Amino acid sequence: MNECSPAQTTQRARDILDEVERAVVGKRPALELVMLGILGSGHILIEDLPGLGKTLMARSFAQVLDLDFTRIQFTPDLLPADVTGAPLYDQRSGELVFRPGPVFTNLLLADEINRTPPKTQAALLEAMAELQVSVDGQSRPLPSPFVVLATDNPIEYEGTYPLPEAQLDRFMLRVRLGYLDPSGEVAMLKRRLDRGSAPPQLNRVVDGPELLAMRESLELVRVDPDVLDYVVALVTATRAHPQLAVGSSPRGGLALVALARGRAVLDGRDYLTPEDVKSVAVPALGHRLSVRPELWVRRVTGDDIVAELLTTVATPATEPALRQRTGLR
Repeated sequence: MNECSPAQTTQRARDILDEVERAVVGKRPALELVMLGILGSGHILIEDLPGLGKTLMARSFAQVLDLDFTRIQFTPDLLPADVTGAPLYDQRSGELVFRPGPVFTNLLLADEINRTPPKTQAALLEAMAELQVSVDGQSRPLPSPFVVLATDNPIEYEGTYPLPEAQLDRFMLRVRLGYLDPSGEVAMLKRRLDRGSAPPQLNRVVDGPELLAMRESLELVRVDPDVLDYVVALVTATRAHPQLAVGSSPRGGLALVALARGRAVLDGRDYLTPEDVKSVAVPALGHRLSVRPELWVRRVTGDDIVAELLTTVATPATEPALRQRTGLR
C-alpha cells in the first residue's frame, strides 16, 4: 500500500473537494462531510428533499476518486438477490455459478433506500458491517475500498419503509444538503448554460490504493485522553437524556472519533481538539438516537438533542502546547 502522511492527505482531500465542487455547486460543507465519511472508512446516509443533487454528488465522488461505481434504484419489488447476487445454473458446465450483484463495487449508490422492504434493506447490513456477503452458505469478500452512499427521501411516507435502527447505526454519518441560497442557485444555472447539454467531466485526483493510504494516515492523528473523555461524555449523555428512548451505541463513539480525526486533517492538523468533535457530533450521532414517541408531535429530533448536549456537556480545555509540537500548523 502507498504511504501517505496527514499533510499529504490534507492537500489531496482539498483537491478532491475542489474537483467535485466543479459539478456540485454551493455545497462545500456537505461535500466535506461526505469526504470525512469516506476517509473514516464509513458509509453515508444522504437525507433530503428530491432534486438537491444527491445522485450527482455520489457520481462525482466516484469519478474523482476513480472508483468503480454502481447505482441501485431501490423499489418495493426489489429482492435481496438483486442486491447481493445469486447462484445461476450454467447449462454448458452443468454447475451452479455465482453471479455477483451490484453490491460488488467500490462506491455503491443505494438510491431511495427507504422505498424497499426491510428484508431487502437488511441485505445491505452484512455488506456494510463485514465488507462481505453470504450467499448460499458461502461468504464472498467485497472490493476494497467499499463505500455505501444511501439516499433517503424524508417527506414521502406512502410506499416507503422506515430504516430499522440497526441499519441506521451502520451509517457513520447522516448528511443533509438543503437548498442553495439565491446566489448559489444562479451560479448553478449559469454553469449549466455555459456547459451546454454535455454532462460535467471531472478529472481523477486519486485512485483506490491512494484513497486507502489516505485513510491509513488518519491513524497518525493524535487523540489526547481529555478529548476521548469528552467523546465518551457526549455518548453517555445521550443514554441518560429524558427525551430519548434509546441513546447512542458504542459505534457512535467510534464514528465520532474517526470523523473528528478526518476533520482535523482537513483543517491541516495532526492532533484532535474538542472543536473537531463538536463540528461532526450532530451528523455522527443524530440518526442513532430514538426520540420518545410522545415527543414526535413536538418535532423534536435526534439532531436537536445532540445540539443541546453540545452546550451542556463540559468541554475540555485545548492544550496550547500541542500547536507548538505539531508539524502541520
